[in-house]
Amino acid sequence: MSAFSRNRRRILSLWLPRLPTDRIKRQLWQDTAAPANPCIVVAKQNNALQISALDDAAARLGLDVGLPLANARAICPQLQVFDADEAADAKALNAIAEWCDRFTPLVALDSPHGLFLDITGCVHLFGGEAAMMRLVCDVLTAQGFTVSAAIAGTAVCARTMTRHVHGHIVRDGEEADAVKPLPVSALGADGAVVTGLRRAGLKTIGEVASRARHEITARFGAGFTSLLEQALGQGDAPISPRKPLPDYIVEKRFAEPVATDDVISATLSRLAQMLVVAMAQQGKGARRLEACFFRTDGAVRAIAVDTGQPVTRGEMIDRLFRERLDALSDPLDPGFGFDLIRLSASRTEIVVHQQRDLDANVHDNVELAALIDRIAARIGGQRVVVHLPRDTHIPERAVLAAPAQHHLAAAACAVWPARVEGEPPLRPLRLFEKPEPIKVPFATVPDGPPHHFTWRRATHAVVRVEGPERIAMEWWKQDGQALTRDYFRVEDEAGLRFWIYRDGLYGSELVNEEGKPTPSNWFVHGLFV
Repeated sequence: MSAFSRNRRRILSLWLPRLPTDRIKRQLWQDTAAPANPCIVVAKQNNALQISALDDAAARLGLDVGLPLANARAICPQLQVFDADEAADAKALNAIAEWCDRFTPLVALDSPHGLFLDITGCVHLFGGEAAMMRLVCDVLTAQGFTVSAAIAGTAVCARTMTRHVHGHIVRDGEEADAVKPLPVSALGADGAVVTGLRRAGLKTIGEVASRARHEITARFGAGFTSLLEQALGQGDAPISPRKPLPDYIVEKRFAEPVATDDVISATLSRLAQMLVVAMAQQGKGARRLEACFFRTDGAVRAIAVDTGQPVTRGEMIDRLFRERLDALSDPLDPGFGFDLIRLSASRTEIVVHQQRDLDANVHDNVELAALIDRIAARIGGQRVVVHLPRDTHIPERAVLAAPAQHHLAAAACAVWPARVEGEPPLRPLRLFEKPEPIKVPFATVPDGPPHHFTWRRATHAVVRVEGPERIAMEWWKQDGQALTRDYFRVEDEAGLRFWIYRDGLYGSELVNEEGKPTPSNWFVHGLFV
């Protein structure tokens, strides 16, 4: 299980300044061939198309972000122009963040083109800070991304360094000396603030830091002062990871990528045993488990399973994941192999031990919960349900279908309305999810039953009737729009029994614009079978 020391926080900042063009080139390279001419990405700003991103070739021509497209074409007529796609850029950044999870589970987005990695306490796994940063940058570069990286004690300091210095490692306590020579634009502050600082003659971070804090706050606001102090290492703010940190993590790294099912299954089994041992030390069991498979090409596949009760046995964890893997509609594709497999317990609970030798019900409940977990792992937790009674007289709302994994105990203790011995049921055994309309030529008014009706193109003559049972809708939930229903239990000449109702009260709720009664609508809501 990974341990994270919080005594000395270290942040690795990644900046991908060419992310939009790099993404497009990767896509074109996969489909046909990478473009040979300079590439730019344009977006409409101030009713004009302006450059929002560009590649290195375009930058060497003197083009820059914000330049109008017409001016750019005048400089280089051979430009390849693409429309901006912020959603695709965000998806690509998220994919890179998923890949970075192999180094630390604390990965945060630094939109639009950056990432923060909290590497505190885990750099020794990769040979130190310099080796870890070099590994991350080399892999991203090999995948076609231009990247700048820096490590510092605060996120703002590390991000500031990436804008002007690549590969710099700021030692703890040296943040101020590292950022002082950099221009104020490297802080990432609002453009109006940067312009105001330059007009005041403050061009570098060191010149701004030399001024009194109350002067900076009075002119540019407390937000900029806080940003400046974090860049100087005089203050700090935590990053916001994309995912919450799991309670327990175990993982296996491979010197050579693995791709066979036997090795993957054996690795999951060993990780499950390790995870159980780690949880047992604190008397906990897993309620949600997630297995992550990291491919060598950067793709990440995550598979999660939920459990109804805390799981404390490695065999059960292994079996749940086997069920889940066997039922995948999109099989686990190892590609060129997995170089890391991680198993985590993102939600755990304290295990309450129960006596099982003398109480057969406890054993039965445990076996039932395990069966539900296996079925849910195969077909999905939302498809395995139990029914719970609800305190309402509206028929279609009287029963709630809830996931069995989380409501099994409530279902066992649920109290349902008792049936009168020797009397027919008041409610049908089969209730339609949506009442189906029927045709009633005529019925006794104001509240009588029909003599016959047509349902699904078949006519049924009514020979026996019970009712009406009047059910008024819950006015506090319906805004007065729902009509009162009169329900009838009817039987036709063939012995079929239906539960039908008239929607609305004749002469009061069912009137036209002139106030005269109008024909009512009839529905069949269920069948007595």
